[in-house]
Amino acid sequence: MKTPCEIVVWYVLPTIRREIAKEMVDTYHMKQADVGRIFGVTDAAISQYLKKKRGGSTLIEESRHYPEFLEEVKRSAKLIVEEKSDMSVEMCRICKFIKTVGLLAEIYTETTHLPAPSCAWGKDEDSCIVPQ
Repeated sequence: MKTPCEIVVWYVLPTIRREIAKEMVDTYHMKQADVGRIFGVTDAAISQYLKKKRGGSTLIEESRHYPEFLEEVKRSAKLIVEEKSDMSVEMCRICKFIKTVGLLAEIYTETTHLPAPSCAWGKDEDSCIVPQ
């Protein structure tokens, strides 16, 4: 059985990275190498994000929460570019948003065919209780 954290690693974080990279390049006209330095990856990895060869999840992209998700990404990219925040803080912030709106729970249920534990909903962060 997968844990909600594994779902985040497989589906959520790559999508966040891809969308932030896209926003930084398209909106702020940053070079791929500069985005790569911020992310701690090569410019080739950023190129893969931009070409949709890396990152992305149809479970997120087809969700009713996707427009809200993109707004959070835009906010994060702006804060990172303006050096008012950093990548790790913004990744955590968006991940918390995904929990709060129930998107992580939806992805968990879709991929495991099991009810999502409370921590996937952003509740009971210190324990992960599976519904009976």
